[in-house]
Amino acid sequence: MADVIDDKIKNYRTAPFDARFPNTNQTRNCFQNYLDFHRCNKALSSKGQDASPCEWYQRVYQSLCPMSWVSLDSKCFTDL
Repeated sequence: MADVIDDKIKNYRTAPFDARFPNTNQTRNCFQNYLDFHRCNKALSSKGQDASPCEWYQRVYQSLCPMSWVSLDSKCFTDL
């Protein structure tokens, strides 16, 4: 299982199609992947497990969201 995830992360080029967000405007897709990343990170960290599978969500939201949002969000989260 971990090998499959590692292969997907390594071969990652751009965000794949998500049927939940069929429209051109990908703002909701960006935000959903942002939330999924932080939820995944929090859940796995609280259980003491490796949070590397959460990197997928991080890469997707970083490719979908505008860079100004990504830099702003990372600054806000480190301040908490």
